[in-house]
Amino acid sequence: MAITTLNNRSINRSDTASADQVWTATSATASDFQAAGGKVLQVVTATDATERTTTSTSFVTGSNTLSASITPASTSNKILIFVNTGGSQQISTGHGANYTIYRDSTNLGNATNGLHRISVYSPANTGGYIHASVAMSYLDSPSSTSSLTYQVYFKTENASYTSKLQNDSTNGSITVMEIGA
Repeated sequence: MAITTLNNRSINRSDTASADQVWTATSATASDFQAAGGKVLQVVTATDATERTTTSTSFVTGSNTLSASITPASTSNKILIFVNTGGSQQISTGHGANYTIYRDSTNLGNATNGLHRISVYSPANTGGYIHASVAMSYLDSPSSTSSLTYQVYFKTENASYTSKLQNDSTNGSITVMEIGA
């Protein structure tokens, strides 16, 4: 294998080595070898298995339910959020449960439906529950270097019927990742 040394020049990323040839550079810096953006800089994960219920038609959250805080290193970095949990909606005719992610006091989803919906269309009101997985992801651009808290909120569409988060005490999780610009 031949080794080609590049002295006193930076590496042009379009340069290619021939078969069985390795580029080395004595004047190159670490930045010559780094990819641009998209690196995961930090990861924060939290879990919770406490079942919570609501009959509120406005988004609510239980105390510290599925919550993770992160402090971005740069205002140009993005935050990628993944939520995996369970949810339930009491059986009714034409109503559902809505789930969303908040950054501090800002709803990252649709103001009405959030980021995830469990729909229930039953010809009879039996009082039982429809159970479903709740999986949400969101790429946030907070433009901040302050501590940010991401948390799951939920609501029912009809105050006469109950919605649940972490139905039947399933173990829910939230993962928050800072992605370099």
